[in-house]
Amino acid sequence: MTKSITKKIVHFNMSIPFFYSENINPAEDTFSLNEDTSRHMVQVLRMKEGEQVQLTDGKGNLLTAFIIDANKKNCTVRKSNHLFSPANEITSTIAISLIKNSSRFEWFLEKATEIGINKIIPLLCERTEKQHFRYDRMKGIITSAMLQSKQSRMPELTEPTPFNKVVSNQLFDQKFIAHCESDDLKIELSLFRKKLSGIILIGPEGDFSKDEISMSKSNSFIPVSLGNTRLRTETAGVVAAVLLNQNMTN
Repeated sequence: MTKSITKKIVHFNMSIPFFYSENINPAEDTFSLNEDTSRHMVQVLRMKEGEQVQLTDGKGNLLTAFIIDANKKNCTVRKSNHLFSPANEITSTIAISLIKNSSRFEWFLEKATEIGINKIIPLLCERTEKQHFRYDRMKGIITSAMLQSKQSRMPELTEPTPFNKVVSNQLFDQKFIAHCESDDLKIELSLFRKKLSGIILIGPEGDFSKDEISMSKSNSFIPVSLGNTRLRTETAGVVAAVLLNQNMTN
């Protein structure tokens, strides 16, 4: 028997400004927001007492509230409604190599968040070009993308992780690797369907090494194709995000 999986839909009012507040306590009727969020509400958007806002902590909580003290350093709001979106049983993870041009990696983070990927692992491969990983900046990009796409759950972003650790330690229903070696039999990722969780590995600009491909296959990763053209790392990541999400939910 096929297990039925449903996801509760949390509805957003598109006309109400939407903000992220990490430490929301749904049990409290009145609470204060951090300085960054307060400043954006009061100083940038010039919001005043009595105006309505929506808030999420990125963990499934969505609160509708009214401003009762428009202080630009410590804005206070009163909750009027609370909805909760439970974590989906279906999960999708992309482990993608860091790339030299950080702005392109940031673009990938934005799009993967909008698409609805659950977890993103910056991958350190043999051919990954070294760069300074600014975690706070990357988390900020994901936060903005979550708000822009009206979601109440933020994807998990890990610190950069070595390839061998990701390949050997991840437990998923299906595991994929997208690489460019022409002598390897690859299946179209779009052909896979109806699994509860999946991970795909996306390599650096110089592709995975032969040793990495061999290591992944020995750990039950399936070589897959993302199409008929050779893609940049960040483009491959977005294509994989779309296909993986479709595969996990269809």
